[in-house]
Amino acid sequence: MRILRLPISLLFCFFILSCSQNQTGLREKSKVEIAAAEKDFEKMAGEKGIAEAFAFFADSGAVIKRQNDTLIKGKENIRSFYAGDFFKTASVKWTPDFVDASESGDMGYTYGKFTWQSKDSSGQVQEIHGVFHTVWKRQADGNWKYVWD
Repeated sequence: MRILRLPISLLFCFFILSCSQNQTGLREKSKVEIAAAEKDFEKMAGEKGIAEAFAFFADSGAVIKRQNDTLIKGKENIRSFYAGDFFKTASVKWTPDFVDASESGDMGYTYGKFTWQSKDSSGQVQEIHGVFHTVWKRQADGNWKYVWD
């Protein structure tokens, strides 16, 4: 009887290790996907406009925090916020300094530095620098959308 226990115990150990390795692989894959989503997000902001990019990459229940701790909730409200005159002439660049994902590969977050540029009424370029933090959620179709920015 002891001979049967050893193989079953070994199989159980291999199963546990296999599950752990699969989760680690999923986490690493998710981190790569989130980093790519950040790059695509920034690229779209430059090519199609800030309002379009922030709406496209927003989860339907997304929330953004902006000036004076104002919370803007929902994809369409986010699009409306970024449709303002300032954002029509502005550009934004950002790079994540850190990307992480949950073990299950369904949530993740990034943070890093951003730079907004815009021209004032005299044509002088104004720059605003800061730090961003974005929380990402995998959608049912496998794409990543932000839920918090």
